[in-house]
Amino acid sequence: MTVFERIQKLAKKKDKSLQSVAEDLDFSKNLFYRWKESEPKARDLEKVADYFDVSVDYLLGRTEFPRYIIDDAEREKSIEEALDSVMSYDGKEITDNDRDILKGIIEGYLKTK
Repeated sequence: MTVFERIQKLAKKKDKSLQSVAEDLDFSKNLFYRWKESEPKARDLEKVADYFDVSVDYLLGRTEFPRYIIDDAEREKSIEEALDSVMSYDGKEITDNDRDILKGIIEGYLKTK
């Protein structure tokens, strides 16, 4: 599926025409049709991805999943790896208690995102 076809499909799900989506994004009315023959600019793809709440990778056909979804086990592993890389701050070693607090802050932030 092409970028154009994916955008067309997303617009249809929102019950919108491609022209109205283009206007909502302050693009020219026919921009998406031009993408049938040319490569879109990265910043324009980002705007479209944000508009439809999908990833740019989805628009480009790099994934069939509209959003990057990470399961709890992967999230936990990512947080642990990030905290393992924090060995010290301001010349002082990070304690286990500090790591637990930082982990809680990161988890809370990710849950509200």
